Amino acid sequence: MAILESTHWRDAARNPRFYFMDAFAAFPILFFLMHISLWSFIVSVLCISFFVMLERFKFTIPVFSRWLKATLAGPLRIAKPWWRE
Repeated sequence: MAILESTHWRDAARNPRFYFMDAFAAFPILFFLMHISLWSFIVSVLCISFFVMLERFKFTIPVFSRWLKATLAGPLRIAKPWWRE
């Protein structure tokens, strides 16, 4: 199959990856490398495990934030804001 010059946009929606994990997990690694100590290592491992669990349940960061917001808001949605009543 020939690769056309107009097909580069197809990879635009893919999630960035850092080898086997999500690219967002690279930030805790960078944090640990900038400040090497036991507590920064523990924070990095916890953040990376959080991102791995999100990936295991097929969540991305934006999807998880929307899900968390909807869960915290509860099942009742008010049509009019409280300041216009």
